[in-house]
Amino acid sequence: MGTVIVLSLLVFLLAMPVTLTYELFWKQTLSGKVSLDWAFGLVRTDVSPDPAISRPEKPEAAPKRAGRRGNSKKGKTNILAAIRQESFRRRIVRFLSDVWRGIHKKDVRLMVRMGLGDPADTGRLWAMLGPLSGMFADLPGISIAIEPDFLDTNLEVDSSGTLRIVPLQFLALALGLLVSPSIWRGVMLMQKSG
Repeated sequence: MGTVIVLSLLVFLLAMPVTLTYELFWKQTLSGKVSLDWAFGLVRTDVSPDPAISRPEKPEAAPKRAGRRGNSKKGKTNILAAIRQESFRRRIVRFLSDVWRGIHKKDVRLMVRMGLGDPADTGRLWAMLGPLSGMFADLPGISIAIEPDFLDTNLEVDSSGTLRIVPLQFLALALGLLVSPSIWRGVMLMQKSG
């Protein structure tokens, strides 16, 4: 009887939505505000990004150690073997689609402005990202704009919005993925060919 009560309480708590409201801006440093609500606003926490977070510095290259390279495949998995399987790919795409639909989005806006300093390099980058910008324009509940900067080297990100999830829904989606036969076949293929 006690385990039924504990499980019922756990399901009840996981069924309460978690809401993330944020405003973030990145231009060499991260600034903005993030708030997390749970249980319809009964529990609320505000998180401010650390202003010390800035553009990451390149780590020094570690000296290469001389030694034998092992050809041992023991313990390695071959992910490509699973990706080549069509049923595995379809199941992963369906899972990601369900996760995307499970996130309730309100007034989500993302603006990215990037430049590489050289107009030719920026043009090549824009040739790849420009079509994505057009595809993102039709997403419901979210506004995404990607703009090139042909003059300067920079990366600016400006984003805000509200995202709401129900943890129980995502737990059910993850369990559905774990018990999927196509996923297990893909895992077995990865282990066999690894």
